[in-house]
Amino acid sequence: MQNGEVMSPQDSKASVEETMEDHKAPFQNQGCPEPTAPPLPPPSPPPAGPPEYPRPRLIFHTQLAHGSPTGRIHGFTNVKELYAKIAEVFNISPSEILFCTLNSHKVDMQKLLGGQIGLEDFIFAHVRGESKEVEVTKTEDALGLTITDNGAGYAFIKRIKEGSTIDQLKAVCVGDHIEAINDQSIVGCRHYEVAKMLKEQPRGLPFTLRLVEPKKAFDMIGMRTKAPKSNEGKLVNGKETLRLRSKGAATVQEVQNEFEEQATRKVDDLLESYMGIRDLELATTIVEAGKDKKNPDDFAEALDSVLGDFAFPDVFLFDVWGAIGDVKNGRN
Repeated sequence: MQNGEVMSPQDSKASVEETMEDHKAPFQNQGCPEPTAPPLPPPSPPPAGPPEYPRPRLIFHTQLAHGSPTGRIHGFTNVKELYAKIAEVFNISPSEILFCTLNSHKVDMQKLLGGQIGLEDFIFAHVRGESKEVEVTKTEDALGLTITDNGAGYAFIKRIKEGSTIDQLKAVCVGDHIEAINDQSIVGCRHYEVAKMLKEQPRGLPFTLRLVEPKKAFDMIGMRTKAPKSNEGKLVNGKETLRLRSKGAATVQEVQNEFEEQATRKVDDLLESYMGIRDLELATTIVEAGKDKKNPDDFAEALDSVLGDFAFPDVFLFDVWGAIGDVKNGRN
């Protein structure tokens, strides 16, 4: 089956120049020609090794979360390419996709697709549904929102704190895409930029949020087909994931070990506490930058080299360094 095909519910490259400065003057005084270096022998051919066999392409199954036939996709290396592949399968625009969940069609933030996909994971794409505008008045400094983004320009609500200002507005839901603040489009902004904008809204002064909710499923409309189980085109040992990267090619790697998993969760909690965002891929990158470093200065330098755009405050870096150290030393 070709890429972009929808399955029916029944299918699942020296020269070496040597100069002899120490001998030039004597030979020139005698009128003798300068000696030249003998030619170098040709390089030896590389030793013959075993032929390299291409890794089979990784094929993933996907559906639209509100209901659709099952499609098959492959050949993507980042989230934007993933969305383009899904859109091609279902003949929609990539901009219609708000986010994806793994192994669940529900708006479940615990199942949210981040930077890694298990080789056996089934991808559900949540697309744009109804738009709505909500007037919000801050009664305290924090609105009670945790923001994340889909890696392709859409920020959305990942968590609502119970009893917060936003929690009182029942029209605002987890999974809603924040499209505009006071009619200023924020499409293309990262989650931390959106969180900052919301934090800067003055207390007591109303502002408007334009939201887009994920399209809801309806009984008897676009009935969901059973997800097939298939290992076709995969090398699977049960402990591998496809790591999507914003720069460079995707890689297949082992799942996180216990230390990495615990440290990533702690860093994700600190991201929410300091910045009002949750981002497991960002947290994973931070842990990778710090897990082999010997001191906070080396960690800060490594982090700045890969995530300098975030301009993390020093107090956040020290807390992250402490959290990683706690996990290393078994202080959970």
